[in-house]
Amino acid sequence: MKLRDCLPAENVVVGLQATTKAGLIRQLSELAAERLPVGADEISKALLGRERLGSTGIGDGIAVPHARVKGLDRHFCLFVRLAKAVDFEAMDELPVDLVFMLLNPDNQPNHLNILSGIARKMREEKVAQAVRTAISPADIYRELCPPDL
Repeated sequence: MKLRDCLPAENVVVGLQATTKAGLIRQLSELAAERLPVGADEISKALLGRERLGSTGIGDGIAVPHARVKGLDRHFCLFVRLAKAVDFEAMDELPVDLVFMLLNPDNQPNHLNILSGIARKMREEKVAQAVRTAISPADIYRELCPPDL
């Protein structure tokens, strides 16, 4: 599964304001709930439950909060570039400014492929830098999900 299969262009958000990890997760949940048949409270509860197992801050200012959510029929991804980095309790202790949220349906186990694809993509210094300096959500989307050759 390619990232573009679960990250439509309209799910790229630039300039979100958050001051805490919990506040960021709440905002991500609300954005997702606007696009899904699942409530923000249920999404937030699932994401916070996963975070209690260990931070999904993978380092270099990047976090990939993810969780299984009942009621979904497909994987759902949202990408956010924050206006200002926030503490996400990442492994390297650096604040996070780039966030991929991945929500997984109960009956589709291939979310690990998506997570590893996101991590590989964002570990490319060129990609992370381009996403951080892009002007618009469309520019970010083109960097994250280039057209097939």
